[in-house]
Amino acid sequence: MASREVEKRRRQEKHSSKRKAPHLAVLPTILIVCEGKNTEPSYFNAMKFKSATIEAVGEGYNTVSLVERAAVLAKRKTYEEVWCVFDKDDFSDSDFNQAITRAKKYGFHVAYSNQAFEYWILLHFNDHAGGPLHRTACQAMINEAINPLGATYSKEDKLVNGPLFHLMFSNDCDTGKERSQLAIQRAKRIYGLFDHRSPAKEESSTTVFQLLEYILSFKRY
Repeated sequence: MASREVEKRRRQEKHSSKRKAPHLAVLPTILIVCEGKNTEPSYFNAMKFKSATIEAVGEGYNTVSLVERAAVLAKRKTYEEVWCVFDKDDFSDSDFNQAITRAKKYGFHVAYSNQAFEYWILLHFNDHAGGPLHRTACQAMINEAINPLGATYSKEDKLVNGPLFHLMFSNDCDTGKERSQLAIQRAKRIYGLFDHRSPAKEESSTTVFQLLEYILSFKRY
């Protein structure tokens, strides 16, 4: 009798060992290759999602060289999408436009800002109408809007810190709408004012709204 029980346990253990380990779903990963080493990565990496992984890296490259760097990084593994995030700043019109064209040839998406990423931040707090706005003035306008709300954007470290990130995704006191949605609406409206034949001429504008809309299509925690 005892021998039967031993044999039964052996068969059960043998059967159990053949069972496959439970399959863990691999979340889609979005690669965001940023020009800036601080502002953009700190913003995108603060976003947490149940159904996707955000991998934002600040490479310190610009325009065309950033796109080429993205092409290298994109070979490391399979990404759901690859986005290049860069600014017009004081780079030549030809370099800026060429970077956009080259990124699309690689199959990448582009979230550019003319002049700078700070313009995207500003649109969360200011219903700017578009038109020329130097990045230095833009930074001052950001602090003018957020300082009374208990946040600061430092010109030195240029980080989207916790208090600022929280404000960007909280509700606007006047409209009751989430500020990130206001920024998307405003950026879309301004983007629609241009013909996009030469994005380098389209100051002030940003296509970061396209990237955020895509990211927000995934479930947040």
